[in-house]
Formats: sequence, C-alpha cells, structure tokens
Amino acid sequence: MTARTGDRALEVRRAEIRRIVRARLKSMHQNRSDRNAWLKGGNARCEVLPEPARPPRRLVLLGAPGVGKGTQAALISARLGTCHLSTGDIFRAAKCSDECERTPAVLRALEFMRRGELVPDEIVLRLVSERSVCLRCRGGFLLDGFPRTVRQAEALEEVLTEQKVALDAVVNFDLPLEKIVARLSGRRTCSICKAVFHVDALPPRIAGICDHCGSGLYQREDDRPESIRVRMDEYLKSTVPLVEFYRRRELLVSVVAEGTPEQIFERTVAVLNARDKADAASC
Repeated sequence: MTARTGDRALEVRRAEIRRIVRARLKSMHQNRSDRNAWLKGGNARCEVLPEPARPPRRLVLLGAPGVGKGTQAALISARLGTCHLSTGDIFRAAKCSDECERTPAVLRALEFMRRGELVPDEIVLRLVSERSVCLRCRGGFLLDGFPRTVRQAEALEEVLTEQKVALDAVVNFDLPLEKIVARLSGRRTCSICKAVFHVDALPPRIAGICDHCGSGLYQREDDRPESIRVRMDEYLKSTVPLVEFYRRRELLVSVVAEGTPEQIFERTVAVLNARDKADAASC
C-alpha cells in the first residue's frame, strides 16, 4: 500500500466514524423526549411519541465489551425508529434526578452503586417492571444491557406476557476473543476532553496527542489486555447460559461483528429481514 493510498483509506475511515457519531447524536436528540417514560419511570409519559413502526421491532442486543454493540444500538434506533432502552441510562438519569422523583427501587439501586457493587437482579427487574409501558411502545424497543442473566430473561418473559407483546429476535454480536482484545487494547483516550482514538483504526494526526484539544492520550486501565481478559471471563460466565436460553427459545440470531459499523449494521438488518420472511412463510 502506498502512502497516498494509506492516507486515503484513513480519511475514508475518519469520515465513516464522523457519520456514525452524527447518527448517534441524532438518535440521542430524537429520543430524548421519547424516552422520558423509560428514564423517569412511575407515572412519567413520553412527550413525543415515535411514529408507528411496521413491523415494530422488539429486540434484545447481546455482545461482549468491544464488539461495537453501542454503535449498532444507535444505528438501529436511528434508522429503524426503534426506541433504545438501556438500563445504564436509567442509572445515569437517576443520579441526576431529584430525590422526590426516585422510586424505592431507584433508591436501592443507587445505594449499591455508591458502594461500587453490582445492582442485584431483583432491583433491576423492579426497575424494568416500573417501565412496562415502554415495552408496548408503538415504535418497538431495543433492550440494551438487559437481560444479563437467565433469571432476568425469565422475568422479562413474564413481563412481556403480561403486556401481551413478544420478542422478535435476540441479536448476538459475535467476535473472537483475540480480536476483541486487539480492538480494545488499541484504544487511547484524551486525558482532558475524553475523545477516543485507536492506534490502528482511528489514529490521531500526531501520535499520543488529541486532535481536538492537543492534550496527551493515555490507555485506560481497563483497556489493557490483562484487564480485558478478566472482563471477558466474567462476561462469558453470565452470557453463555443466556445465549443458550434464547437459542432454545428459537429467538437467537448471530451477527459477525467484523468490518465497518455500516457493514455490521447492514448485516444485522439482513438477518432480521430474513427472519421476518421465514416467520411469514411458516404462518
């Protein structure tokens, strides 16, 4: 590869990253009011309802750290109109909310978080149950970060049955461990503005220096290979049984998480469309 070809490829990659970032920002802006009921729970209702989707997608996303699940969630939400429901967003919103707006389940969750402990299953389930109206959203939903265990998956089944809705598919983004380690260990984060680069996929113009603010870049502790492997071990312990659970339910579809975000997204849509056709043919 010549220097000019390499520079052109890098610029194409940068342009693609910018498109993905714009899609994520657009999705966040469009869904800010739409997710009011999800973020606040209780009697909160969305101020702006999404357009009815045909068909409304009701999905769960699974994937190890580093597979690009967050980017895919943003693309699916932005392009298919599916409401992105993340339990992590509930926790972040709860930290900034007034105490009088916090339900008992939220208060309990915050107690565990302040101690640096995982929020127990029963509390996470309570939080989701308080937001059951979101599971009937006419635009469909995309669950990200939940369920994490078989117990949570079983409880979600019960809640969905009560709401008279059902999952369409559980999308599992798959990437070999070594490629996950390479992807995450190559990340570099700005010490000031927190912009993220990658030594191969998205290098800064000047090695070790942030393109945006000129500050130094560093490798986060949890992006070191030894830390990544520990995180992956924990992920596999909890997720392998969950993958098998949904495979037995005939809901699991796997998507290879290699290539550009756009390629992975197109692959995901193709898999979902193929599933729709197969379901229609069997009716």
